[in-house]
Amino acid sequence: MSSISPTGSSASASNALITSTGIGSGLNINAIVSALTSAYGAAQTNELNSEQTTLNAQVSAYGTFSSALSTLQATLGTLESPGQLAGFAATVADKSIASATTSSDAVAGQYSLQVQNLATAATLTSRAFGSTTTPVGTGTLTLSVGGSSSSIGIDSSNDTLAGIASAINSAADNPGVSASVINTVLGARLVITGTSTGAANGITVTQTGGDGGLAALVYDPANGVTNLTQTQAAQDANYSIDGYAATSASNVVENAITGVTLTLTGASAANTSTTLTVSPDNSAASTSIGTFVTALNGVISAIQGLTGYNPATQTAGALNGNATLETFQNQLQGILDQVSGSGAGVHSLTDIGINANPDGSYSTNSNTLSNALSANLSAVGKLLGGTGGIATKIDALIKQYTGPAGLLATINQGLQSSLANVTQQQTALNAELAIYSATLTQQYNAMDTAIAQLKEMQTYLTAEFNPNQSTSSSSSNSSLSSGTLGTGG
Repeated sequence: MSSISPTGSSASASNALITSTGIGSGLNINAIVSALTSAYGAAQTNELNSEQTTLNAQVSAYGTFSSALSTLQATLGTLESPGQLAGFAATVADKSIASATTSSDAVAGQYSLQVQNLATAATLTSRAFGSTTTPVGTGTLTLSVGGSSSSIGIDSSNDTLAGIASAINSAADNPGVSASVINTVLGARLVITGTSTGAANGITVTQTGGDGGLAALVYDPANGVTNLTQTQAAQDANYSIDGYAATSASNVVENAITGVTLTLTGASAANTSTTLTVSPDNSAASTSIGTFVTALNGVISAIQGLTGYNPATQTAGALNGNATLETFQNQLQGILDQVSGSGAGVHSLTDIGINANPDGSYSTNSNTLSNALSANLSAVGKLLGGTGGIATKIDALIKQYTGPAGLLATINQGLQSSLANVTQQQTALNAELAIYSATLTQQYNAMDTAIAQLKEMQTYLTAEFNPNQSTSSSSSNSSLSSGTLGTGG
């Protein structure tokens, strides 16, 4: 029997297997390689994912803690300054005359207030012109207010009332006036108004050059020229406190009474005064203290949630057993428990109605707090603020943790570095798994090619030794898989 080589057909099968795996063996090579690759990297992948999840949870937890500290710190400003906590309210009996506010320098007292007249700004009005577009004249207008002045050029492009008003308003060195045009039954008038009140802010208007038409807008009383009409003079406010006369260039009067700002709004009736009362403002202090206690409980709750363990859900906080938060809590508790010698029966938080609860939070007894504030607001302020005050110490403690170089910034930097390292390890592992997967794929493809060639050889040999017997691919495959070849006679 002559020998016939199956080289051509086996090469064809091999080429087909290059682009389509599993044809020879019938195996799903892609699925096998994927499963083996996943199994190969599973332990390290799970470890890195778990580490990343833990680190991210810690970053989030420290963020929650830091946010709670910031909220608490924001409530401390008023408490740290005894003067601010011991606030005062100012009320004016006749609110049509004036209103009043206080600063931390205010002291209790009652005063008689009378307003003779309000401070006003100067207003000048021109004679009537035909319309807003009627030419007035050209030249240079110089407007002066107090010690400031501005020279404004007027030519044919802006010599109307509207043009002159616009030029005044847009002047870069405007001395403190505004200009407008009003239309009346007799015609249009230019109105120039000062922007500042007070006798020192009178307005003068002079003109030079041009065609002389701007003379109609001159107001220079010192030289006897008043072609504009002064419809309102610049004057100071005149008022009296307890019968003592005083003046102000502005209707907002600061420190006429220590720590009190008056806003004058109207003139008193003739020979009539109203009462200004400055009294302790316990409501403001109570609100500030209540806000502090709420924020304090927020910090305590955050620490408990982040470091604790919930037996019902068998879940531990992201910072369970964390030394940093436990240390802060101990330091905070030491400050809250302190006893001071501020006097007047106010020595601790308990004395002002702030009491610790069994769960670690704090509650406020409003009656005790109100009584303490009424009895001695200053002593309450000293307990909470000033050197050695509770709020002052808490603020200093928080800054140790939240400052730019604080402990939390250092911890966060370490966590971010660890996260970056995990990312690098994940990248390296992915590269390793890619190589492993490619190697397995190559090996399985080689096996698949070999099986396909064996099948081709079986088919060829069966045809050579059994020329009269019909050969099916299924029986050939069966014979090959059983390790026998049919050799019928």
